Amino acid sequence: MSRTLFEKVFDAHTVRRLPSGQYQLLMGLHLIHEVTSPQAFSMLRDRGLRVLYPERTFATVDHIIPTHTRGRPLADPMAEEMLQHLERNVTEYGLRYFAPTAGEQGIVHVIGPERGLTQPGMTICCGDSHTSTHGAFGAIAFGIGTSQVRDVLATQCLAMDKLRVRRIEVSGRLRPGVDVILWIINRLGVYGGVGYAYEYGGEVFDRFSMEERMTVCNMSIEGGARCGYVNPDRTTYDYLRGRDFAPGPDAWDRAVSYWESVRSDPDARYDDVVRLRGEDIEPVVTWGITPGQSTPVGTALPEAGEFPEADRPLVGEAYRYMHLEPGRPIRGTKIDVAFIGSCTNGRLSDLEEVVRHIRGGGRRVAPHVKALVVPGSQRVRDEAVRRGWDRVFRDAGFEFREAGCSMCLAMNPDKLEGDQLCASSSNRNFKGRQGSPTGRTLLMSPVMVAAAAIAGEVTDARELFGIESEGA
Repeated sequence: MSRTLFEKVFDAHTVRRLPSGQYQLLMGLHLIHEVTSPQAFSMLRDRGLRVLYPERTFATVDHIIPTHTRGRPLADPMAEEMLQHLERNVTEYGLRYFAPTAGEQGIVHVIGPERGLTQPGMTICCGDSHTSTHGAFGAIAFGIGTSQVRDVLATQCLAMDKLRVRRIEVSGRLRPGVDVILWIINRLGVYGGVGYAYEYGGEVFDRFSMEERMTVCNMSIEGGARCGYVNPDRTTYDYLRGRDFAPGPDAWDRAVSYWESVRSDPDARYDDVVRLRGEDIEPVVTWGITPGQSTPVGTALPEAGEFPEADRPLVGEAYRYMHLEPGRPIRGTKIDVAFIGSCTNGRLSDLEEVVRHIRGGGRRVAPHVKALVVPGSQRVRDEAVRRGWDRVFRDAGFEFREAGCSMCLAMNPDKLEGDQLCASSSNRNFKGRQGSPTGRTLLMSPVMVAAAAIAGEVTDARELFGIESEGA
């Protein structure tokens, strides 16, 4: 019987069907960080339990780490306490820790792929919403809560429902400078994926780099999906070859043979199929308080009457919170802060794309804008510095920081102040998301953020930079 990748991987990792109707699913890889793990370890101690498979658990610090300094103790006592808990726990339970002092630290969903831990056909979990990122490699990856972190530490298993699978195909070629996933979320809604795994396919995703696929899968959770994935292919294998934890030369051919076997069968049946044309997709900017409240950069903000009646109260709330008016253009909206980074867009290729457009030409960040560039890992930062990109950013007026989550969830010193408006390449624009209860967020691609930083307002990066190549 023909099956999807999701069905193959799920079935291969199912231990048993539980009386509740859920499945006990073995997790091949467990990633942890300092925010959702301390309580989980405390619960283990309370029950006298050990970590069942410590070799399958890897730790880093990302949410609370400052990006302007690496000095210890951290200035925030609570952050320092969380970091100390993580350090004690990984030592006590014998877990691999990617430490700042070793130059290995980074955002959990950046370092997993860059170290070769993330591989096709795996089940992966982490106490973080955006674990769906790892699906870019043909894994099925789930964000989990603290009690589930405890369960995986103790048993290496999760209790889960089996998801339906929706295939999202994007054909043709993209117009310059567009953001595919914000467009998809705009079309399907923030609840459209509830109960689904999203399989991304078609010519556009086939041509995407691994970093572009990671961005798309990262945002699946913002469309309501439990996970998102792309079938592994030669692009996947070329990315993984030679990485620290990837299969070595003796095991490589056998690994690729397995990875090929988990691809969705050509005649696999899906619960739903959505087809989009790449040529129809425009650069998108969010205007509201959910990632689905967005509009093409060249259009006016939608009127409340354009939405279903049930959605109109949230639309009105969003306009009031964001200090924006329907019917007015989003382009030209003045910004205060620009942020390039996060697990969505903090990888080397994201920085490279921005550098390509800001290098030369004498363009500089507008005087009234505070602009931050925060690499997703110390390895990304080191490589950017080796290539001289730190100077390019600084010469253009951007602050080039140390690695971390920074101004995404803002559990560190990088926060908005008051009702500042931020052009951000991160993943969420919820109320207060960037550290201020009244701070406001406009989500857009890294190149669009850079364009807004230089113009001092929301603008079309294609026109500012003269972009002509296919965008992501």
